[in-house]
Amino acid sequence: MEDLTRGNELIRDFEDIIKTQRPPDEFKSLKIGVDLGTANVVVSVLDSDNKPVMGAIQPAQVVRDGLVVDYVGAIRIVKRLKARIEEVISLPLKKAATAIPPGVNPGDVKAIGNVVEAAGFELTGIVDEPTAAAKVLGIKNGAVVDVGGGTTGISVLKNGEVVYVADEPTGGTHFTLVLAGNYRVSFEEAERIKLSKERSKEVFQVLIPVMEKVGSIIRNHIQDKEVDTIYLVGGTSCINGIERVIETHTGIKAVKPVNPLLVTPLGIAMLSEEGGG
Repeated sequence: MEDLTRGNELIRDFEDIIKTQRPPDEFKSLKIGVDLGTANVVVSVLDSDNKPVMGAIQPAQVVRDGLVVDYVGAIRIVKRLKARIEEVISLPLKKAATAIPPGVNPGDVKAIGNVVEAAGFELTGIVDEPTAAAKVLGIKNGAVVDVGGGTTGISVLKNGEVVYVADEPTGGTHFTLVLAGNYRVSFEEAERIKLSKERSKEVFQVLIPVMEKVGSIIRNHIQDKEVDTIYLVGGTSCINGIERVIETHTGIKAVKPVNPLLVTPLGIAMLSEEGGG
């Protein structure tokens, strides 16, 4: 199992900059990533040494399973985050990369790139999310599992190369629907319950069957792939204790970084070209 210490330090630094909106006093040329997620849109800005400069995040429902379902809304959000960061660092953001989950159709890939360009960026590239996550965490071998808003994406890496990918329904939306049914509340209220730190223990108990389903999906895809470690990323992986359920259900060591939500956005920026500002 690779050591996640350096990746966790990077994530903590990025998380702190997003919260404080205080960029470093000095930084070199910029590298920018735009992550159009199912539940959140994130713009990440690093310098040429891959040190966090600034970031912005907004919850959104503009993408579903890698498909842009609200094109105008997606552009509006990316523009807003771009402008917010430009105001803080007093520099224009020019170039950016973005990413796609496993199994996305070519037409949908183009639509994701179009959103980034329409928001005012020069698109430098479209990378795959597992490679972006692996870059941040320093992973060369194992399975990167992105439990996102709509799907669970699975990518197996061997010697730093992605050798197998799969993507199946079951993600954060399904978790929220289970909570809504259990507590007999609206989807919006269930989402708040899911994110509540005060109720994390009871939420964990309610969601065990859904986490076990995610575990079954993972096990079915990697059981013959000689994987010794599962690395959990994506917003839904933030749920307290999910790694324990996955490990028990698959029989394979499961670990997650300090903030799984921020892993892919950081990786996209790391894989972007310099010259973003």
